[in-house]
Amino acid sequence: MARALQSASLSFGLVNIPVKLYTAAKSKSVSFHLLHQPDGSRIQEHLYCPVDKREVSRDEIVKGYEVSRNHYVEITNDELKALEETANRNVEIQEFVPLHAIDPVYFEKTYYLGPDKGGEKPYRLLAEALSQRNRGAVAKLVMRGKENLVLLRPADDAHLVLDVMYYADEVKNIREIDVPNAKIKDAELKLAQNLIDSLSNDKWQPEKYRDTYRDRLLDLVKKKEKGQEVVAPPPVPEGQAQVIDLMDALKKSLERRAHGKEKPGAARAKRKEAQSGKVKRAAGS
Repeated sequence: MARALQSASLSFGLVNIPVKLYTAAKSKSVSFHLLHQPDGSRIQEHLYCPVDKREVSRDEIVKGYEVSRNHYVEITNDELKALEETANRNVEIQEFVPLHAIDPVYFEKTYYLGPDKGGEKPYRLLAEALSQRNRGAVAKLVMRGKENLVLLRPADDAHLVLDVMYYADEVKNIREIDVPNAKIKDAELKLAQNLIDSLSNDKWQPEKYRDTYRDRLLDLVKKKEKGQEVVAPPPVPEGQAQVIDLMDALKKSLERRAHGKEKPGAARAKRKEAQSGKVKRAAGS
């Protein structure tokens, strides 16, 4: 059974919906500890005061906000807690917007929403209404010492999802990225569209994809744990950027797709295979 992180209350008009927040996703990236190589012991980090020139305990530590260079205003945990408790815990919906109108770059983290006691019917009502209108609800939620901009959206006719979003001043303007003007020919555009169509699917199937780097890394850990000797493969040299004939590259890509000779990721596999062959020939010479 999923464990709720916190309770909240959604409101729009005179409707009030008690809800609970649940974690929606968790990264499975492999993390490492720092070890002292000679004896394999784990390195410890210590809190050090450069003025007193000594280590300090955590009960001597307070938070500080830098208002100018090397000038800090101290803020206690009790002060932060009081600010959060006096903040409005009611998640009041500000407006409803089309889901396609929000750029995904604004999405920071996703939570699942479930109804709390007494909120079953209005929760289901909001989920169905949003789903049929294909809209999301923009609101604010105070959580973990921060007032978050959030979007409530339907996952289906029965479930709601809450996306924590970046504020506008936190998102960089994409126009800061310089893209030189390049003239695209109609024939090139048509070939590119055909290639996109040949690789397109009507449904998103996330289960098709797996973190193969993580799998290889965990396999390496298991082998070393068993005392097996692991020989690192030679690095694949990075090729220099080549000037290519765009039309020719698009045509050949389409031909390979049409004849079933190349699947997504096959080109990368071919490069690795070719490099492996070079290494074997060099070893045998």
